[in-house]
Amino acid sequence: MRVFVTGATGFIGSAVVRELLDAGHEVTGLARSDASAEALTAAGADVHRGDLTDPAGLAKGVATADGVAHLAFIHDFSGTFDFAAACAADLRVIEAIGTVLEGSDKAFVISSGTALLQPGRVNTEEDTAPPESFGAIRARNEDAAIALADRGVRSSSARFSPSVHGRGDHGFVHMLIDIARDKGFAAYVGDGANRWPAVHRTDAARLVRLALESAPAGTRLHAVGDEGVPFRDIAAVIGRHLDLPARSITAEAAPAHFGWLANVAGLDIPASNTLTRKWLGWEPTGPGLIEDLEEGHYFA
Repeated sequence: MRVFVTGATGFIGSAVVRELLDAGHEVTGLARSDASAEALTAAGADVHRGDLTDPAGLAKGVATADGVAHLAFIHDFSGTFDFAAACAADLRVIEAIGTVLEGSDKAFVISSGTALLQPGRVNTEEDTAPPESFGAIRARNEDAAIALADRGVRSSSARFSPSVHGRGDHGFVHMLIDIARDKGFAAYVGDGANRWPAVHRTDAARLVRLALESAPAGTRLHAVGDEGVPFRDIAAVIGRHLDLPARSITAEAAPAHFGWLANVAGLDIPASNTLTRKWLGWEPTGPGLIEDLEEGHYFA
């Protein structure tokens, strides 16, 4: 299979590229810089220059592919980050790729997140974001991709856990560690019983490959290894490795402590992977989040 990958040099995307190449697939990765192009070439992939602001240019890269993994998203965690604008740009890319693939029965995997789902219960692959929620704006992009199944595209959505962890991670857990260093303690909100799903990077990459190879059209998939890790357990291991206390803060104090990350630090958002395992034959084999943290590489 010839696979076109956006986000191909990111933390997840670079692992997906490696997974695909090792499985015998050909890969063309989107690169917006010379450094990204060099990294893809070194990995053994072909390069398509462009970025998410040029959907028409991406469509040219998609035209010769047998499948597409759209893993890129405009992430900018600064105080000026415009989430709605990033979602709008993402939707334009999904629509442009969908137009090229329409009627082909080719695979199209997009990335989404389990953090968008209903808090307070274990979400399954059949659940969707509450329409009034903050995450609903990105969930509409997922809906658009899933709807392509009715237009002859074998589309699916890979919902990644809020923590996709492993060596080189600069996501939420890395940010929590930096915040703990800066504030002098590792915090959790309330009693810290709220749960975060997590998945190791290698397991997430294998899920994307399997989705490209065999996911049924119109399926939502959960890249979930740990169904739900209590947030206080994450804070405890961070505190222990940094030789700092782990302690509770109130929900009102969370924005001052966590910054924008307060939007998710207190969420109870466990998620199941039962249907994903059934549909793909996927079984997580990497270490869980706490085990990965205990290895110490996050604190080097």
